[in-house]
This record gives sequence, structure tokens and C-alpha cells, in this order.
Amino acid sequence: MVTYHRRFLFWWGLLLFLCKLGSRRQLDFQLRDPELRVLANVNRLSECEQDSLPVNKTLSHFLGHVGSQSIAQVRTQCVRRLIRNKVLDGTRLFGCLVFAVDGTGFLTFKHRHCPHCLVHKHGSAVYYLHPVLEAKLVDPRGLALSIGTEFMENPLEIAADQPPDLAQLSDYEKVKQDCELKAFARLAPQLKADFPQLRLCASGDSLYACGPSLTICEQNHWSFVLTFKPGRTPSLWKEFEGLLKLCPNNRLHARLPDGTRQHYRWVNDLEYQDDEGRHHKVNALLLEETSGPETHTFAWLTDLPLRANTVGAVAEQGGRIRSKIENQGFNLQKNSGLNLEHAYSEDPDVLKAFYYLLQIAHLFLQMFEMGSLLQHLAKEYDATPLQLFGSLKNLNQRFLECLRFFELGEEAFARASCQIRLLDSS
Repeated sequence: MVTYHRRFLFWWGLLLFLCKLGSRRQLDFQLRDPELRVLANVNRLSECEQDSLPVNKTLSHFLGHVGSQSIAQVRTQCVRRLIRNKVLDGTRLFGCLVFAVDGTGFLTFKHRHCPHCLVHKHGSAVYYLHPVLEAKLVDPRGLALSIGTEFMENPLEIAADQPPDLAQLSDYEKVKQDCELKAFARLAPQLKADFPQLRLCASGDSLYACGPSLTICEQNHWSFVLTFKPGRTPSLWKEFEGLLKLCPNNRLHARLPDGTRQHYRWVNDLEYQDDEGRHHKVNALLLEETSGPETHTFAWLTDLPLRANTVGAVAEQGGRIRSKIENQGFNLQKNSGLNLEHAYSEDPDVLKAFYYLLQIAHLFLQMFEMGSLLQHLAKEYDATPLQLFGSLKNLNQRFLECLRFFELGEEAFARASCQIRLLDSS
């Protein structure tokens, strides 16, 4: 029987995503060849002395043994290290790191996968879902670093061979399903426990512009910038519209280098009473942006002070930056080779462990793609990264080829011992 060290198996799982192999089986096809240099390189990365490479089932067994929360703790340690080394300090909004919170589809099945599947009816078909709520640190450079995850799961134990009656499915969805707001209430305490002293600002869509989310932010001493829509809090929106007319000095006109015109208006110290009778004091910001013949309107609720010298930063770095979690987060993880929506296991907890491995790998990839190391490498060849590799897809392919055909020596690791610094967004 072969025994593998935990560090070795952790790196083996991480390489599944760093090389963007797409499935566990590709580990066997792409990397398990005794003629390749893979074993020596993984030993060097993990500081181990293994004699053979594991099959992909060994990786699943390892993840099932250590549990998904152990992998989640590694992700937290990685983010803490970046914060401690002040790598992310240039992304702060009035001293706060901004995290976007949003949900996305993770896995979808046509049969009940486990007792906790969410159930959704579409026409005559029934789907069993495993969505996930993510909190990601975001910044103007395009970073989207996962710092918190809550899986949305049905809390009721329902037998796998007894799907719900379709006639009652609409009631089932309304009453028994988990949702983003419930998941956020569970995610917040863990996020606070992982980063108790960190100043954070929550950025979310209009779903979160409500009493429960505001209370969570206030209790955890987090700032917030949340999309403000009249349909979500109609009474507050009506009051905001009325007070705008009484605050003619609270306005700012700006013109961007591309000719886009921006018109900011705002009101501070709005009183909001939620459905539970709790009172909140919020500020509201309205932005009308005109580019050519089109004008778009945006609005946000925030606790940050709104003045002529702050509204631009609140809108751009706190409000509109929320789209990074979708574009640089979920979309890239689903479509760039990381294969977020692939079921890497049938075991529910092992699935979560693979999910956390993916988040750690994406963190590593972002540090390399947006950091100084890639720029320094390109400069050695008197080229730009685009000229050197052509695309990020080619970059991952080159990494896979190096792992397979070139043995990493002491010189390679000595050169990689420098600190990676993120490039300025400008």
C-alpha cells in the first residue's frame, strides 16, 4: 500500500485547477506518466519524497478524509497572508477592503443528488440545484478573491426516491427553499470570525438593500454600498426623491476623458424602518451617466459619508465594482477552463472541497496574471506578456508543458522567492 503525504495530495489537487485540466480523469491522462517530470516537480513543490503519483480516486479519498473545511481554512490563510503583506492595500475604499457578495449556480442535476438539493420547476421539468453564495474581495484592477462561501442547501431531509409532488412544487419552493439572504446570514458570522479586525465594505445588488442585510452589516461594523431600486424599498425611494429637490447643493457634474458625462446627486441621513421595526440611518446616491445618446441611471444605499469629494469613489469603487464578482469571478471560473459547474465528485462534502481548491487555484492564477512576476518575466525577453504568450490560455498550456517536460531545479525556486506585487490599475 502506498501512503501519500497531505501536502503532496493537496498540490496534486491544486494542479488540477492550475493546469485547467477540467476533470479528475485528466489528472491520470495528462500527468500520470512515469516518463514525465511530473513526480519530481510535485515533490519539489510539496517538499515531499513520494515514489509514485496517485490516481484521481486517491485525491477524492484524501479530500473526503480531511473534510472540506480544512481546505477552506487554507484559502483563509492565503488571503490573510496577502492582507498581512499589504498586497491589497491599494484597493481600499476609505480604509476598507470591498467585498462583493452574490450567488451563482454551482451544480444542476436532473435527479436528486442529495437530501439537501434545492428544487426548481421549469415547465414540466424538475431540476435539483446546488447554488452557492460567495463573498469576494474586488478591486478596479479586476481582482475577485474568494474570502467566504456559503452553500445554499435545503435543510429538510427528503428521500432521494421521493421527489416532491409537482402540484405542490410552487409552495415547496416558496416555503422550504434556502436563499441568498438566509445564506448571507449564515456566512456573515464565519466571515467575521475569519477576519475579525479587518475593515470591510459590503457591495451587493438590490436584493441586499433591506433590513436583515443592513442589520448584519451594522452588527459586524461593516460599511456597505448596496444597489438602490424603487421596487425593493418603495417608501425609502419616495422619501429620497422628495429630499433630492430640497438639497440643490448636493450635486456634482463630471466629465470623463472619453466624453462621458456624469451627474451625481445625493441625500445624507435618511431614516429607514424595516419590516421588523428596526431603524437604520443610510445615505443615498444617484448617478445619471450620459454617453452619446444614451443615459443610464444608477443608485446606491451606503453608510459612507457622501460629499462632492467622495461620491465618485463610492460609486466606482463601492457600487459599480460589484460586477467584478460576476465577470472576473463566476464567469471566468465557469468558462476559462476552471470548470466551476463540473461535478468533481458525487460526495457532497468532497464536492465542496474541490470547490475550495478551485478558489485557491484561482487566487494563485490572479496573483500571477495581475502581478509583477509576469511583467518581470516578459521584460527579460524584451516583450510584453501578450507578445510572450499570446493569451492566458497559452500561459496555462505553457505551465502544463513545463510541469510535464522540465524538472524544476533550485535556480527556478530561488528566482521565484521574490514577493509578487500587484500592478496599478492605471
